[in-house]
Amino acid sequence: MSNISLENKTIFVTGAAGFIGSFLCKNLLENVSGIKIIGIDCITDYYDVSLKQERLDMLSSLKKDFTFVKGDIADKSLLDSLFEKYNPAVVVNLAAQAGVRYSIDNPDAYIHSNMIGFYNILECCRHNPVEHLVFASSSSVYGSNKKVPYSTEDKVDNPVSLYAATKKSNELFAHAYSKLYKIPCTGLRFFTVYGPMGRPDMAYFKFTNKLVKGEPIQIYNNGDMYRDFTYVDDIVKGVRAVMQKTPEATDDGALYKIYNIGNSRPESLMRFVEILENCLIKENIISEQGKKELLPMQPGDVYQTFADVSDLEKDFGFKPATTLEQGLGAFAKWYKGYKK
Repeated sequence: MSNISLENKTIFVTGAAGFIGSFLCKNLLENVSGIKIIGIDCITDYYDVSLKQERLDMLSSLKKDFTFVKGDIADKSLLDSLFEKYNPAVVVNLAAQAGVRYSIDNPDAYIHSNMIGFYNILECCRHNPVEHLVFASSSSVYGSNKKVPYSTEDKVDNPVSLYAATKKSNELFAHAYSKLYKIPCTGLRFFTVYGPMGRPDMAYFKFTNKLVKGEPIQIYNNGDMYRDFTYVDDIVKGVRAVMQKTPEATDDGALYKIYNIGNSRPESLMRFVEILENCLIKENIISEQGKKELLPMQPGDVYQTFADVSDLEKDFGFKPATTLEQGLGAFAKWYKGYKK
């Protein structure tokens, strides 16, 4: 592994108006001296665009060296021109069409963004050599693996959604490009990330919207599900640490590594809902616990996500520190203002 200083460097972040992308940009701009960030996002209407705007406003209010480009990573000529103009040292690819259920009805969006878009990023890194490419993969690549915790050594050849298949393909593309063109590549399999300004298609946000309206919340598999919920600030610290160290060469000579990034403490969905309701009651957003509608498992869903993060811990000292009470408390405080 070789160390990379981020000071006085140009960093290219895709998905900069997204949940993790905006918080990563904020952390870097606030903590790394002389850093310059070029952020790109195509601001799709997959969810409330005003939320994406709020994140961008948060970044521009920092009055740091942040340049935002509204554009699509599937637009090759745009990407080529940005790499040529800014010559980034480190690239963090977080742009993707997210969501498991949405991929069942809207497959085109996933091929466009997650496949063509990521291929364009790799091509740009090939023709404009970078010190490090860090890219988002997903815990969904583990599919219906029965063995837990999920380890990066596990076989992941049986995705149960198109979203998962595109993320697995990103890992394969990156490995090939790393080997062929000596691009240092690190992939991060994100587990369920939550927090203020999070994605409205995530369960905790949907639950909150329904609880506020007094509607029953749908809980799949009769509530018998476990998720490795990880607070966004913990995730961002992990990503920032990873950016600063390139992987060692694998046996076949690729400068390539995959890590799980999660909490490695799965929580039951029912407990998560209970803590969320308590936080919302505390902020006077709701007055009492809501009604629950228990439903069977959804297509493409998995029973449990559970990250083995021992590699990330060993190589980077990664240790999530935020409890559900703290994280959901911060979300509830933010949500109170968002609803107004």
